[in-house]
Amino acid sequence: MASLRRVKVLLVLNLIAVAGFVLFLAKCRPITAKSGDSFHDIHPRAEVANLTAHGISSIQDAVLKRLSLLEDIVYRQLNGLSKSLGLIEGYGGRGKGGLPATLSPDEEEKAKGPHEKYGYNSYLSEKISLDRSIPDYRPTKCKELKYSKDLPQISIIFIFVNEALSVILRSVHSAVNHTPAHLLKEIILVDDNSDEEELKAPLEEYVNKRYPGLVKVVRNQKREGLIRARIEGWKAATGQITGFFDAHVEFTAGWAEPVLSRIQENRRRVILPSIDNIKQDNFEVQRYENSAHGYSWELWCMYISPPKDWWDAGDPSLPIR
Repeated sequence: MASLRRVKVLLVLNLIAVAGFVLFLAKCRPITAKSGDSFHDIHPRAEVANLTAHGISSIQDAVLKRLSLLEDIVYRQLNGLSKSLGLIEGYGGRGKGGLPATLSPDEEEKAKGPHEKYGYNSYLSEKISLDRSIPDYRPTKCKELKYSKDLPQISIIFIFVNEALSVILRSVHSAVNHTPAHLLKEIILVDDNSDEEELKAPLEEYVNKRYPGLVKVVRNQKREGLIRARIEGWKAATGQITGFFDAHVEFTAGWAEPVLSRIQENRRRVILPSIDNIKQDNFEVQRYENSAHGYSWELWCMYISPPKDWWDAGDPSLPIR
């Protein structure tokens, strides 16, 4: 706790220093003029606006770099939080790069019970880092697209009931690691009345210390079901856009910008990102080819091949209706 307090004090002092630096630049920017020249002769109104915009942009970049450095410092201090839960942070561990993770014969025996309980290998999940790297399977053209910095913020909402703690926290870490900080308003965890003890105090204490103010936990007092649980998350959200996800996902770099950009163009749009597969037995990330999502008449989720006009356009970055 003493170490955590020192980190908080360091963070506050650095934020005050950054704020003071910004105010100093805003108040004390020097103006040089020749004798007899007026201010308007040197800086016409349009030029002043351009200079101000450029100055603000530079200051914002400097502040973001400074905050990124502070985040790294805090990260190193808080890295031990996961150890008390028997979990791993950082970019080591098994399954990094989205490759299949494995267990020894003795571990395989221990993993059988949890595998049957959760429907995936939760014992193996605990051996995989919460911050593991995964492949970026986006088409090349998608990686080259540029987006406005002035995009709306998103509230990410995870719904869970009796999910493995390691899988929930990997979803949270992945969302934080791969969503630009200025676009991520908050993460909301909606617990639909879970029974597991590790999803109560241990989960709440971890996210409150690891991501103070960023992650909120909403707990239903009775089992409400998927849709009503999502609505409870939506009620708690304060972002301009809400994104609903299962609590067993991993995000890749660049996932948020195209989603937010398309909604910014038309607020009536509902966007579904391209979803690759995470294998339940070894957590290998498996690429799914370009496809849309839809439902059969029996309401089974299914992948749909894009229409002919999409293929004819020859642009894999285009949305699929």
